[in-house]
Amino acid sequence: MTIARLIEGRSAETVSCDTGTSVREAVALFASRRIGAVPVLENGEIVGIFSERDVVRQLAEHGQQMLDGSVGAVMTAPAITVEPGTGVMDALELMTRRRFRHLPVVQGGRMVGFVSIGDLVKFRIERIEADAEAMRAYIQNA
Repeated sequence: MTIARLIEGRSAETVSCDTGTSVREAVALFASRRIGAVPVLENGEIVGIFSERDVVRQLAEHGQQMLDGSVGAVMTAPAITVEPGTGVMDALELMTRRRFRHLPVVQGGRMVGFVSIGDLVKFRIERIEADAEAMRAYIQNA
């Protein structure tokens, strides 16, 4: 299965911010939307990712005054991305190996989706459960 199949049918627009958004605004966005990261866009193109981990690192290093700075100054950049045709297992392996939890999906230079490791793990669990059920049915009918 590909990332394209995983994200097809999603109706909600991906929440994002731009490089000029203040960290304080982005943190409020995390809280109100109950999310842990956002893609950071500049002129419609993804230039980084801003996550809760970025907030924690910056708070530890610079204190609360970092909340008044811009997301562009503290985001993780460049963003590692995948294309819609990337396999779900390939994306999961990339995220596990590189130790990050959010992955922008880009096609033709534009972001078309944003997946979390939770999305990928959920797919994997559903797939394993479906395979197990198919095996049980096969054994019962054999």
